[in-house]
Amino acid sequence: MKIAVIDVGGTFIKYACMTESAEMIFRGKVKTPISGRDEFLNVLVEIYQSMPEVEGIAISLPGIIDAERGYCVTSGALKFNDNFAIVDALKRICSVNITVENDAKCAALAEVRLGSLKDVNDGFVMVFGTGIGGTFIKNRKIHKGHHFSAGEISFIVTDKDGDIIESNIFGSQCGTLGLCKMYAAAKKISIAEVDGIKFFDDVHNGDEVAINCLDKFTRRIAIQIANLQNILDPERFAIGGGISAQKIFINSIRKHLEEIYNNAEFNLPRPEVVACEFLNDANLIGALQFHLEKF
Repeated sequence: MKIAVIDVGGTFIKYACMTESAEMIFRGKVKTPISGRDEFLNVLVEIYQSMPEVEGIAISLPGIIDAERGYCVTSGALKFNDNFAIVDALKRICSVNITVENDAKCAALAEVRLGSLKDVNDGFVMVFGTGIGGTFIKNRKIHKGHHFSAGEISFIVTDKDGDIIESNIFGSQCGTLGLCKMYAAAKKISIAEVDGIKFFDDVHNGDEVAINCLDKFTRRIAIQIANLQNILDPERFAIGGGISAQKIFINSIRKHLEEIYNNAEFNLPRPEVVACEFLNDANLIGALQFHLEKF
């Protein structure tokens, strides 16, 4: 059996024709449409129609997703998909089984079934993209919460006197876009001149401004990992998204966690932090796993 697997991000839609064993027969990506729902649906249908041999569609989406109903309660930066029965809409055109699940929950499912969390019962996955996806794994199952929003750590308020607005939340400050904005401001250049690749190239080339930004950025992340450790007490944190391929990023988080716990006045359990095994492919592999387990 072959499945069309689609991972929708804020910038690109990645897709692959995959077998049940997660082999990718071919893959590609297109720019994520931002003009509205109709254009977005047309792109998904075009991806499906480019794979006439597939027997299902598995979708990973940002936002709060009711996977049982195939319904987007919210959809992250793609606000035109809020309150949208996406599976019903696609079924009117695509006559195959279709599933949709939150992107971070897909990443977590990939890691807990096949990857960096396969040997633990309780874990937490943090996926760094435009924002920050999060998923709590309890007894090897995804904990979704009453409103399907458990693990939505992008919305943690980081300003003690702040409201829940974009400038005050963890996802805006510590997603990869937040990192690029921080670096652009520090260098006094346009955000259009910075992306994650350039930033880490500058870090590796010894740019002191880039190194200082990475240090500040990962300190903020380490603080929230410590908070999550105290609330949920998972056995392991797995860090995903394209940024997780940068070993210096993971190592900098670990360095700050060591400093935080060495300076603590209390004897507390220390978090274990690893990179997701499937890195940028975790959402695709997890969306496939979710589809296969449902059908």
